[in-house]
Amino acid sequence: MSERSFGLQAPPSLGVPGKKRYVMVIDLRRCIGCMACVVADKAEFEVPLGVWRTWVQNEEYGTYPNVRRQFLSRLCNHCDDPPCVRSCPVQATYKHEDGFVLQRYERCIGCRTCMLACPYNARHILPAKRTNPNLPTRVVDKCTFCFHRVSQGLVPACVQTCIGRARVFGDINDPNSEVRRLVDTYSTVVLKPGAGTNPQVYYILANRSGLEPVKVFKTLSAQQKQDLKEHHEHFEHYVGR
Repeated sequence: MSERSFGLQAPPSLGVPGKKRYVMVIDLRRCIGCMACVVADKAEFEVPLGVWRTWVQNEEYGTYPNVRRQFLSRLCNHCDDPPCVRSCPVQATYKHEDGFVLQRYERCIGCRTCMLACPYNARHILPAKRTNPNLPTRVVDKCTFCFHRVSQGLVPACVQTCIGRARVFGDINDPNSEVRRLVDTYSTVVLKPGAGTNPQVYYILANRSGLEPVKVFKTLSAQQKQDLKEHHEHFEHYVGR
């Protein structure tokens, strides 16, 4: 991986022979909502209070005593066609040739245009005062897929910390990678596919019955069918379908 690839927009590399395309697969069947990923990012980047590079949404559904809680891990989707990059007036946001969407703090003027352009609400503005005076202030920040770690052969901090191995990271253009195997094996969805951004964070939906819903739906109890229906409705609220 090259160290830097500045420029307004690197061309899409998904499926391009000879190119790398780093993505993340999040298996919601494994996520337990422990927030270890959130804490890992906070520690790795000294993320200020009140803002997050990654976060976990949760919602309860069902009727007592048959209540379920669904978790949905969120972060920058490192889109193949990122609107934040196109909208930045000073090219502070750029797309790396390997798919990372990154920030150049020294160029950012804090205009928040990229924040408005992002359909995933994945960006935040850093405060004017930081505990560490060497950290940037009053500029936009976001998840970087831990580019500094990946360039050294490590996985992102959130992936390293996830105790359920719900987060998997790798090069989807590599046919032998785990992310490629998961996407090829399981039905996956992305958030807001209609936005035209081609997001590169893939989700494997949770299935509370532990079985493939299409194959066993007819054998489920009425309560299991209702749970499965509510789960998909809950996820689609965030997918934007």
